[in-house]
Amino acid sequence: MSYQRVVVVMPAYNAARTLERTYHDIPPGVVDHVILVDDVSQDETVAVAQRLGLQVVIHVQNRGYGGNQKTCYLEALRSDADIVVMLHPDYQYDSTRIPALIEPICTGQCDMVLGSRLLGGNGWFKSPALQGGMPIWKYISNRFLTICENHVLGQHLSECHTGFRAYSRRLLETIPFVLNSDDFVFDTEMIVQAAAFGFHIGEVAVETRYFEEASSVNFQRSIVYGLRTLHVLARYSLHQRGLQHYAQFSQHLGDVISPYHSATLLRSPIKQRAKVDSEN
Repeated sequence: MSYQRVVVVMPAYNAARTLERTYHDIPPGVVDHVILVDDVSQDETVAVAQRLGLQVVIHVQNRGYGGNQKTCYLEALRSDADIVVMLHPDYQYDSTRIPALIEPICTGQCDMVLGSRLLGGNGWFKSPALQGGMPIWKYISNRFLTICENHVLGQHLSECHTGFRAYSRRLLETIPFVLNSDDFVFDTEMIVQAAAFGFHIGEVAVETRYFEEASSVNFQRSIVYGLRTLHVLARYSLHQRGLQHYAQFSQHLGDVISPYHSATLLRSPIKQRAKVDSEN
């Protein structure tokens, strides 16, 4: 297996109390580079990241969870990543699982791998996520939305709403993620785009931790998130049926960014697009 450069990106907001623990759990010798994008934190997140020796990108204004990830992936592509791991710095996800998360991409089996909190267990209400402290209302809504997404996308995933993911460079150079929402539904749009372009999506089981410092969307915002997720699925269904066209599900990244940035972000824009089109 040829060498592949692994870059971890951390979309951060007020993560000073958990960042160091998250970083130190990353297995040595697996990750080549770590980039933290700070979304105008009001605590010492930037100072902690700099002390740890991470590459730190600081937004001038708060751009939201999705906007933060856009910067993460653009910086990862610019840093010549072959595989990009998105890891929340709030210590909710188990960083030691990074080798398992990236293995299907290293072997060419997948282009997107999700760290599922719901994979495993024996029955709906004996899930590892519930044992890890996931609130029951969040668990039920997660299950419901995942069932809807599987139905629309033709997938068989256990969870579509995890903040621990890995992507191949090929996928990130293809899907137009810069057109996605700046809010939490960005994660859903990434999965829909991966399915739209015919990429293989896999998953591995991960443990999760729920505690005071771990970031979490409250009940009211979860309702908004759920409705926006269903709206994304509705738009994709219209697109698939030819009733409405959305660039978000058909344009390549190189089509929606400036030629100047294409030269610094994409290794071989013309060859890359031709390769994806021929394989899909």
